[in-house]
Amino acid sequence: MHYLYIIFSEKTDKFYIGETHNIESRIEKHKTHSYENSFTKIAEDWELKLSFECKDRNEALFLEKFIKRMKSKKFIQRIIDEPEILNDILFKNK
Repeated sequence: MHYLYIIFSEKTDKFYIGETHNIESRIEKHKTHSYENSFTKIAEDWELKLSFECKDRNEALFLEKFIKRMKSKKFIQRIIDEPEILNDILFKNK
């Protein structure tokens, strides 16, 4: 399985969208700054707001890119509040 995830830092008031096959490990790496030159180095208080199971990595990457292209905090918050929107996006892509 692969996952799309959204994390949020209250300190910076910013979201980060990513994809992974191991959410717990990935979030820990964000919190400990394991990724050099990573956007998530700006904070240590990342909190998981959404985990969405995808059938494969391609599906997760598609959703990640779709959300990032929107460049909208309101859209991200709506997805967190109504994750079924992601199923609609995937359905329209087929």
